[in-house]
Amino acid sequence: MPVRVLLVDDEPLVRAGLRAVLEAQPDMEVVGEAADGAAVIPLVRQTRPDVVAMDVRMPLLDGIEATRALLRTVADPPKILVVTTFENDEYVYEALRAGADGFLLKRARPAEIVHAVRLIAEGESLLFPASVRQLAAEYGDGGGNRAAPAALERARLTEREGEVLRLMARGLSNAEIAARLVVGTETVKSHVSAVLAKLGARDRTQAVITAYESGFVAPG
Repeated sequence: MPVRVLLVDDEPLVRAGLRAVLEAQPDMEVVGEAADGAAVIPLVRQTRPDVVAMDVRMPLLDGIEATRALLRTVADPPKILVVTTFENDEYVYEALRAGADGFLLKRARPAEIVHAVRLIAEGESLLFPASVRQLAAEYGDGGGNRAAPAALERARLTEREGEVLRLMARGLSNAEIAARLVVGTETVKSHVSAVLAKLGARDRTQAVITAYESGFVAPG
């Protein structure tokens, strides 16, 4: 089955470029487009995408609020890939904190765009871990996620789960974590699922942000 992608950006040229890149892939299908975040929820319900590629800055409803609304409203929501002009942008970090699964620069090369969509769809690795770490170091101390230390304390992660979370923060995939810990991939998947459940995190990105903002993992 192809990865189904919904494009949300107020610039028609950006949407056209992303569509051309993605539809050139045999395993990807663009199922719809929107020019503003306000149209995301009805389009998601209509097209059932696997991934929403969404601009972080839009005139009516930006990508941050659209992400919050989508995750709050839609059952079994798609993955969200924030598309942005600037990498070191507080808007990007707020979108990740709101529940986006990763971000992509608008100037990215076609191969990087395809890789990002595939990685987000699979959900088994952190997209651009060094950039997420840099964003957390710069914007993660502002108190926006005051619940992070309490979430870590309540989680009561085992020693092995803590190891897995630290390796997730470094961007290792399940297979890479398995090789590092000398265990099976299915065992790692079980540990990752346990970490997400204990932290109340939707995905790896939110778990890693909680790890950074709680001080469990140092972002610097």
